[in-house]
Order: sequence, then structure tokens, then C-alpha cells
Amino acid sequence: MKERIVIIPTYNEIENIEGIIRAVMGLSIPFHAMIVDDGSPDGTGNKVRELQQEFPNRIILEERAEKSGLGTAYIYGFKKALDLGYAYIFEMDADFSHNPKDLVKLYEACANDGADVAIGSRYVTGVNVVNWPMSRVMLSYFASHYVRFITGMPIADTTAGFKCYSRKVLEKIKLDNIKFVGYAFQIEMKFLTWKYGFNIKEVAIIFTDRTKGKSKMSKGIIKEAVFGVLQMKIWSLFQNFH
Repeated sequence: MKERIVIIPTYNEIENIEGIIRAVMGLSIPFHAMIVDDGSPDGTGNKVRELQQEFPNRIILEERAEKSGLGTAYIYGFKKALDLGYAYIFEMDADFSHNPKDLVKLYEACANDGADVAIGSRYVTGVNVVNWPMSRVMLSYFASHYVRFITGMPIADTTAGFKCYSRKVLEKIKLDNIKFVGYAFQIEMKFLTWKYGFNIKEVAIIFTDRTKGKSKMSKGIIKEAVFGVLQMKIWSLFQNFH
């Protein structure tokens, strides 16, 4: 079985993609990378193809026709990684808001410390966020409190998008039934992991807002998260998580 692959969704990340791939390729333990690109018109896919020549058999490029949402990109990548036989499947942003070196810490939490899912957490040891305006920090921090209040999940950073899954978690979760595609996707995946009784561990990281490229956050994504959490909680009351 293959060991580690990190799924990195992209849309117009030409300013970041080479740097993030090189950082992943240069880690102290070997990782493979799967770039799921949603038809970026800026040449992101072409840059990935160049790097595939430099790092043969370690970079997979999956190109989709159009921008279809973060959640669908990850689900697409998860399915591919499961089919290819990877033991640990990671998710990470392309914009260096997540430090690639922390992938090793997430892996060790699962491989050595017994976690089924390791979360790169901004809030497990206070607020570890750099370069965000205070309004964004407050929005994110209180969003996590709101999600915990509604769902009961004992997770400090419920909206985190930097994670390591052991393959059994993704095999158990019915990926085709995931409802949300934006911000709420991250919440739904954690909620299902928790409801199925898997061991979740938060690993403290420092989150640094992107310095290159454009944020994909929108009002619609936030709205989906607020109302989606309520829908998700009500739906869960009628499910059997065994």
C-alpha cells in the first residue's frame, strides 16, 4: 500500500503552485501530491505538468472542466487516492496559509499517536493566526464556537481545512452523500468523522493568510456554513451511525 498523498485543490494559483509543490516534495519524509485543478485559465495546470517531469511518479494532476467548489474537489481527490491505495490522505490549501512542514506532524499524529484524523488546528492552544484582519479572526473563531454549540463536537477548530485522514475514515464516510461544497464541507466531514466514533486529534499549527493570489471566500460560502450546520444537526438525529 502507498503511504502518503496530499490533495491540493487549485483555481488560479499560478503564483503559489510551484512553491507549494516544491515544499511538499522537499519534506523530511516522502509525500506524493495530487493537484485537483478546476480549469484555471492562468496556467496552473501547465506549471504542474512541468513539475511532473522533475518529480516523476510523485505528482498527480487531475484537471476538471470548471470551478465546481472546494468540497467537490476534495471528494474527487479522496476517491482517486483511495482507488490508488494510499494509507494516509491529506488536504491542504495551495496558498501557504498551511505550512507544508506541518504535514509531518499531522502524519505522526495518525501513524504514531493513534489518531484516525489529525486536524491542523488554529485554536487548540489559543488563536494562532497571522496576517488576518481582526474581523476575519473574530468571524472564524466565533464560527467554530457556533458549530460546537449546535453540533456538540469537542473540536476547537471546526472549520479547519488542513487535515490527515487514515483511509478507513474516508472508506466509512459515504463521500457521495456529502451535502456541502464550500466552507460547510469542512464542518460536515469532521461531524461525520466524530459521529462515526473515530479518534480525532488536533495538532497546533500557525495559520498564515495568503500573501499571493486571491481569496476564494464569499458571502455565499459563509451563509452555507451558518444554515448548513443547523440542517446537518437536524438530519443527524434521524441517522444510525454504526
